[in-house]
Amino acid sequence: MSDPKLHQRRRRPNLAELQHIPWLNRLTPAERELALSALMVSEAQPGELICRMGHSPTYWFGVIEGLLKMSTDSASGNSITFTGLSRGGWFGEGTMIKREPYRYNVQALRKSLVAGLSMDMFHRLLDQSLGFNQFIMGQLNERLGQFIAAREIDRMSNPDVRVARGLASLFNPVMFPGVGEVLQITQQELSYLVGLSRQRVNMALQRLQTLGLIRIEYGGLRVLRLDELKDFT
Repeated sequence: MSDPKLHQRRRRPNLAELQHIPWLNRLTPAERELALSALMVSEAQPGELICRMGHSPTYWFGVIEGLLKMSTDSASGNSITFTGLSRGGWFGEGTMIKREPYRYNVQALRKSLVAGLSMDMFHRLLDQSLGFNQFIMGQLNERLGQFIAAREIDRMSNPDVRVARGLASLFNPVMFPGVGEVLQITQQELSYLVGLSRQRVNMALQRLQTLGLIRIEYGGLRVLRLDELKDFT
């Protein structure tokens, strides 16, 4: 875990927290016991880095609760956001497989509970477990589509489209199975993810609500028509 304090706060997950790790149910009982011996959780404070560019990975990470941002710094010094990471999402499997330094930062946008599986156990399961392999292959395939879509969104000048597509990505049922139909997110947090002002995000959300694609609820957003939100133009 990138931040030393985050690493120092690590502990074993409790039973309730394990229910939010989607790949555990893909394992055999023996494989699950192995995984549990190498799983840790830690609470990240707002602004803390879970992964830092240039650092070597030691854990494969997932979000039990909260919201993270995956971004990188361009040659010109600007920050480019790849995606938000919401509940149930696991990330960094490509970096783990290649054992290469991170090419991105992952930062907590709010207080978040993050799980980590040690690199050694990640590779042991990858070598031995069919169910784990199937999950990882599904993640890599979905991630490729996610990053292609993120690049398309980054080129879009229409703010409403940026908000709609960015919001839809956070409701991806494969990448973030723990989100469901309601995402706990503030307009300020969404503005960080789509690269727009909070005021402009608010205008876009109002329009999407008027069109019946979402409903703004206390503390979050409910998606009513996900397919239309994905293809919003």
